[in-house]
Amino acid sequence: QVQLVESGGGLVQPGGSLRLSCATSGGIFRGMYMGWYRQAPEKQRELVALITSISTTNYADSVKGRFTISRDNAKDTVYLQMNSLKPEDTAVYYCYAKWRTSEYWGQGTQVTVSS
Repeated sequence: QVQLVESGGGLVQPGGSLRLSCATSGGIFRGMYMGWYRQAPEKQRELVALITSISTTNYADSVKGRFTISRDNAKDTVYLQMNSLKPEDTAVYYCYAKWRTSEYWGQGTQVTVSS
């Protein structure tokens, strides 16, 4: 069973930065397909960024050039560096993992961008 634990959320002013972390346990991290999704109030959960086992990345258009997803296979951790944050980035951010045929989700971490 794969478990995901996010950290790093919080309150930040517009234009600021945050780094989210997602530590995994169970499975074999280096073989996992990892990602970040987010869900704002009264909106559907949406893809933010994905990273494959060979570190190919994909981003939502709304975050391209501002967010960077990365992984550290030695620490079994995936990161999301968020720069130039905007109020519309406010959401609960969820870590996602795909391992073999199963999908896993973290509990979510709140990111609030406000002055």
